[in-house]
Amino acid sequence: MPGESQSQHLRTVWWEEDADGEAVCMIDQSLLPQQAVILRLAHEEQVAEAIKTLKVRGAPAIGVAAAFGIALSLYRLLREQGEDLAQFEVRAHLQGAGEMLRRTRPTAVNLAWAIDRMLRRANSAMNESIAPRELAQLLRDEAQAIADEDFDACMKMGYYGAELIADGDTLLTHCNAGSLATAGWGTALAPMYVAHHSGKKIHVFVDETRPVLQGARLTAWELQQEGIPLTLITDNMAGHFMRTAGIKAVFVGADRIAANGDVANKIGTYSVAVLAKAHSIPFYVLAPRSTIDLSLASGEEIPIEQRNPEEVTSIRGTMIAPPGIHAANPAFDVTPHTYVTAIITEAGIARPPYEASLRQLCSGYHNIDNPGSDATPV
Repeated sequence: MPGESQSQHLRTVWWEEDADGEAVCMIDQSLLPQQAVILRLAHEEQVAEAIKTLKVRGAPAIGVAAAFGIALSLYRLLREQGEDLAQFEVRAHLQGAGEMLRRTRPTAVNLAWAIDRMLRRANSAMNESIAPRELAQLLRDEAQAIADEDFDACMKMGYYGAELIADGDTLLTHCNAGSLATAGWGTALAPMYVAHHSGKKIHVFVDETRPVLQGARLTAWELQQEGIPLTLITDNMAGHFMRTAGIKAVFVGADRIAANGDVANKIGTYSVAVLAKAHSIPFYVLAPRSTIDLSLASGEEIPIEQRNPEEVTSIRGTMIAPPGIHAANPAFDVTPHTYVTAIITEAGIARPPYEASLRQLCSGYHNIDNPGSDATPV
């Protein structure tokens, strides 16, 4: 099984408690693949900074990190101010921690979804006059539940997606949507892991994914650890290899999916989707239902994060452009649903028309009709 490999043993985000206190731990993805450094974060502001600076990234993973960050914030408050806290103090503190974490990255809806779920859980418990220490433990357990659910979702997406992969297929993926981006096997890479470990022979073309090189640094490293044959290519080679290398399907993740099936994912995904359509290659999007935002009618309403232009003008600290030059750096783009062959979730596969199929898959799922915008003040 995929869980037996080195890359799967290297957890992305987890909770620790020891003599030094409580902490959110994570691998620093900004240093991979050259270094595998584990961060131990004892303050929710450190968690927020880790999310903002891409030390932890991937829509499901940052949702898990934020959930643990909410729990950590209350443990820290108890450690610094003691157990005798008024309920209004706890409410204000949790609300503030949630808003701080929410501001880190605007596009991935999993972040706001996880924060809102944590705050609703806190609000429900405080309405029953729970003690602060018990509330902290409850929130820790709720964050762990979010992580565990994501692990299970990844496994299910892997098996659904693997059914779309034939023995001998050549595939293409963009950015990183593997175990480093989730609490489990990943989204877009999970079907590849399942197919590979079931004995199917596959080969994966990996877009480098400028400007931060998640494909070159992370996806290539993950697939190499799994023993899956791969070819790393620059982003502008995708069309050439679609025409010449017999690519049978494209698998990508998502950071937010609108009600009509429009998909926000790492910048460059839209270009890959257009090229896939031109070459009659299926374009599959994999994401847990926490990524689906039925409150947005289309991708036109998805906020696009704008990051520091220095990520474009330099690579790993080395300038590659003239000093002072203007550069644009949107972190995501939106792929219209007309380019999406299917959307694979842990509850099944959605196909056009997405307005109906996505709503059916999300029926009864948490508060999916309005994620990220309905947090009850705690």
